[in-house]
Amino acid sequence: MILFHADLDNTLIYSHKRDIGGDRIGVERYEGRTVSYMTPESLRRLKELSRRVLFVPTTTRTAEQYERIRFGIGTPRYALVCNGGVLICEGKEEKEWYEESRMMAESSQTELALAEEYLEQDADRSFEVRNVRGLFVFTKSRRPERTAAALRDILDSSGADVFRNGVKVYVMPKVMSKGNAVKRLKERLMRVRCVSSPWYVIAAGDSGFDLSMAAESDLFFAPDTLRDAETCSRTEIFRPGAERIFSDYLLRRVSEIVSERAGTAPESLRIASERQREDR
Repeated sequence: MILFHADLDNTLIYSHKRDIGGDRIGVERYEGRTVSYMTPESLRRLKELSRRVLFVPTTTRTAEQYERIRFGIGTPRYALVCNGGVLICEGKEEKEWYEESRMMAESSQTELALAEEYLEQDADRSFEVRNVRGLFVFTKSRRPERTAAALRDILDSSGADVFRNGVKVYVMPKVMSKGNAVKRLKERLMRVRCVSSPWYVIAAGDSGFDLSMAAESDLFFAPDTLRDAETCSRTEIFRPGAERIFSDYLLRRVSEIVSERAGTAPESLRIASERQREDR
């Protein structure tokens, strides 16, 4: 049984600013305009895979930002948003999951408050300071490296991580990682489905937020631009060549792995496929 956790931005979908070819297909609209796209090849493969594996979008986006995306595959059975702090099941937020996440993040609230206090006074800040549902703090900076470095100096690294993604700066409780969310969902699925054999987990991502998923997956995919990805075990690195878009490479390789595993364990894959169809 295969569980496929994939980050969204720059892993499956790309901003309108990114050149992924002239035949790109819009998958996200915001304020009346298309803002995110996929390649035709990636969208075709994702549609095929969604019938064969349990596909779980796993993103730092909020629920509202996630819900703007339309893959044309129906509503995924599960989605992890807010860096895994929120679970969406059949299009609805799971209250118990969020409450558990808030309890997990409770020990880091002092660090989040310190981060907010610093960012409110940061002269480099170029966006409002947002505390996202008590799960993490977010803003943008004109000099994000400097802002992130300052936060690392004042915060307790044992309780919170600081991430920079372009101009965006995040402060995350240590426990609020995508890897931890993958582990929690895997354990939940084992319980609710009474599955005796373990899930085979494939995960993919392009940023520091995603590295923690490597430890909780059987195989992790990342582009060569992701620093430290090569140090993770069970990691396959994408280096542009004949295929220049990470999503095309990723979904082709996942499709190949699914087919290979179907050849060695057809019964497990058949059961996973049937359950996926039932969930839809």
